[in-house]
Amino acid sequence: MKVNHNIDSRILWVMTMLLTTLMAGCNNDKNNEPVASTPAIISSNVADMPVDVAINSKISATFSETMDPATFNELSFSIAAGNEMPIIATVSLDNASNTAIFTPKSNFDASTLYTATISRAVTSARGTPLANDHQWSFTTAATPDTSRPTVTAIYPLDGATNFALNRNITVEMSESLDPSTLRITSFILTDGTKPVLGSVSYTGKTISFNPAGDLASNTVYTVTLTTSLTDLAFPANPLAVNYVSSFTTGTDVAEGPALVNLRSAGNMVILAKAGISNVPISNISGNIGSSPITAAAMDNLICDEISGTIYGADATYTGSGDVSCFAGSAPDSTLVANAVLDMGTAYADAAGRISPDFTELYTGDLSGQTLSAGLYKWGTDVLILSDMTLEGGANDAWIFQISGDLLLADASRIVLAGGAQAKNIFWQVGGGTGAVIGTTAHFEGIILAEKAITVNTGASVNGRLFAHSAVTLDHNAVTQPAQ
Repeated sequence: MKVNHNIDSRILWVMTMLLTTLMAGCNNDKNNEPVASTPAIISSNVADMPVDVAINSKISATFSETMDPATFNELSFSIAAGNEMPIIATVSLDNASNTAIFTPKSNFDASTLYTATISRAVTSARGTPLANDHQWSFTTAATPDTSRPTVTAIYPLDGATNFALNRNITVEMSESLDPSTLRITSFILTDGTKPVLGSVSYTGKTISFNPAGDLASNTVYTVTLTTSLTDLAFPANPLAVNYVSSFTTGTDVAEGPALVNLRSAGNMVILAKAGISNVPISNISGNIGSSPITAAAMDNLICDEISGTIYGADATYTGSGDVSCFAGSAPDSTLVANAVLDMGTAYADAAGRISPDFTELYTGDLSGQTLSAGLYKWGTDVLILSDMTLEGGANDAWIFQISGDLLLADASRIVLAGGAQAKNIFWQVGGGTGAVIGTTAHFEGIILAEKAITVNTGASVNGRLFAHSAVTLDHNAVTQPAQ
């Protein structure tokens, strides 16, 4: 038999490459070495392009993973005005929070545009650099920061009862803190006789305390934040006095995922980037706001229809001529802008939860179904064409991750049973239309929509409406959920 040596050579080459690939795979499995992820900057105490940064501010940057402190210095984390030389400073890394802190030797110049740069010279603990140099800019104010940080919100609320035994305690601060001052000695949880063991974490303006185990049932707990907590000014501004709050546990172990932290967005019942339109008369309980669009985009929602405050990005709201419910000064503009940022953070949190309890359940048609607490995920639209029920305890939680749109049909209702509460129900809607609530329908829970939210004639909502586009109302009752 005649042998084709060219074919044999090609076969031998292919077999050799396959064997090499298999051996490499075996070696990787044997070594069990995961592929190193690329670190990223996930937050800073100074956003990109603000115009009111105090001249005595430290600048922080928080990373997505543990970083190598030896790679942080004045060259890898620098700040300069225009084409001038970088300013003299010290750079440190708080390992507990993965936060780099830039401390200038002296105050920034007033009313000056600065650019901060963190270069690819910084690496993770595994030695992986940033994907690219990271830059952001800010303009200083004319004055230093002398304001003391304060607590703006706490979960559970002071005096709350029946708190779940397995939930974390979270505190929202008025400004970013120096993470190096945040330790178990500055955030203390006690059961009346002894401190509770646990870990403290910090991101943005949010402090979280994660107890080492379940809390005791039917017990009064006290949270204390001490005056050793400071902001990121230099010299630092500490809390004026210790902050103290108490709550009482029940007997429930909460089912479902950890709650989505709304941060300052939780002060709003309706929040949108592109305005809130309305066909009167609606009845809204709670504060509303829109930014960055002009406040005039809320003009057809008038003070007689709202029990709270309308917050705008500017002072252009006129309504019916009565502007007594409107707040559009510079601090109010900052407040609503921060709430919109926190809305985005909450959306990302809900969308980013992993390991769903249920995937593609009922192919997205929840009509007539009863759902227990849990994390649900669909790659499609979700339709509710007839009444559906969410059944669970007062501390149980639901997160619905919906890649498509959400539709609650005309005259249909979401019903809560077993003590379930609207404040613990989160609908993350990623579709191109958004969420649509039909005529005379009733909705329960908090909508976090990538696009718009439309509430049709006579529909009612017990929850919150947060849209990255616009919110449209038509003779609706929208009530913020009980806390």
